[in-house]
Amino acid sequence: MQIEQFYVGGLGHQSYLVVDEETQTAAVVDPRRDIDVYLNAAQVANARITHIFETHVHNDYVTGARELAARVGATIVNAAAAGLRYDHQGVNDGDRVTVGSLVFAALATPGHTPAHVSYAVYEQGASDPTAVFTGGSMMAGSAGRTDLVAPGMTVTLTRAQYHSLRRLLDTLPATTRVYPTHGAGSFCGATRSADAARFSTIGQERLVSPAAHTDEASFVKAQLAGFGVYPTYYAYMHGINQRGPRVLGELPTPAPLSPHAVQAQMQDGVPLIDGRGRDAFAHEHVPGSLNIELDENFGTYVGWLTPFNAPVLLQVEDADGRREAVAQLIRIGYEQVNGYLEGGIVAWKAAGLPVESFERMSVDELYRRWSHDPALVVLDVRDDQEWAAGHIPGAQHIHIGDLMRHLNAPPREAQIAVICRSGHRAEIGASILAATGRHVIAVQGGAPDWIDAGYPTEVGATQPVSESQRAYAAAEHAHP
Repeated sequence: MQIEQFYVGGLGHQSYLVVDEETQTAAVVDPRRDIDVYLNAAQVANARITHIFETHVHNDYVTGARELAARVGATIVNAAAAGLRYDHQGVNDGDRVTVGSLVFAALATPGHTPAHVSYAVYEQGASDPTAVFTGGSMMAGSAGRTDLVAPGMTVTLTRAQYHSLRRLLDTLPATTRVYPTHGAGSFCGATRSADAARFSTIGQERLVSPAAHTDEASFVKAQLAGFGVYPTYYAYMHGINQRGPRVLGELPTPAPLSPHAVQAQMQDGVPLIDGRGRDAFAHEHVPGSLNIELDENFGTYVGWLTPFNAPVLLQVEDADGRREAVAQLIRIGYEQVNGYLEGGIVAWKAAGLPVESFERMSVDELYRRWSHDPALVVLDVRDDQEWAAGHIPGAQHIHIGDLMRHLNAPPREAQIAVICRSGHRAEIGASILAATGRHVIAVQGGAPDWIDAGYPTEVGATQPVSESQRAYAAAEHAHP
């Protein structure tokens, strides 16, 4: 048996091609929507994909199961209780599905979702499984969060999650390799780790799993305390995946648009997402455009800050970059890329259209300005945990995901210096406020650099800046 893992940064998504080398048949586990990676890998392995195994109805991305099944004619397998509304083979606890000489045994592991299943894989003639695909249940050193389905189910699902982990830990051999679907960077984990391993073993998990050395009550308390914010587009993923996403057939290719055509769409309310680096954007950009750098988190922030699956425009100046941008967007259900600015900022200026810019400053320069200018407003766009660990005294705090909802909170006449951890979210926030006509400054570096420099720092939680933000904070985990 050969197992190949495919990792998507930003989403923290891990999917797998499992090849039975005896029969040259293969299965894919929890595929993403841009499926060429699986087709290419199967071709290299000279294998035919016959099955697609889904561990659960996903809350963080649009499944690629239907896309892949339409292309290769494979059978989709998911829990019978998942309520899928498209063709699939439903399995219950203990059911076995054969892929060549391999056997995939379904194990009910509810918690991350009510109908979650894991799959233990047995090679021909083996009495013990070689591997187990644990989806969003058992993660490497962690566990899936349980508050994404419905607020009234969170405690019940967390208790179920404990028993699912204990089942895997107590019944599978120590040598069984553990392959989760959610990895480092995924918001589906109860805690987010930047350096979490992408796979593990049952033996290793017996040492580090959050359920390994504690009772149910302690597990529940610790898990609930670890939940943080998650992107707003999550609210749409479960419904799309349960109904079945539209089969695209191929990755969409956005059309080139002239500067005046882009300007006309922007005037009609279509946002222009500028994927260039923060230096280039601050130097000059299309007025009103939103700067989300084209890195592994591009899709996540587009999905967090723009209306779900509403039309968008791109300013990404190379074909490979546009392909990556579109792939990230379709993974989270954004199918309406209306086109891209052909020729980029050069063409925009050549058409006689205006550009804007804003200032950037270092943390040291921020300290000098902050020390001598009491009118300077510092806006920290990090999350609550980051803020509580240390922030600039007197700073205003609005998480970047909430900024669109609280555009009136930062004062309109003041200079606003936007800061985060590294400068990435600060640039996004600065571009949002600049589009409203504010005088903004994007801070290079971030709050950790401020703290490391020994500048004045406060620790502890913050109060929301307004009644509306207080209400939003109270309801944060009520969104599915």
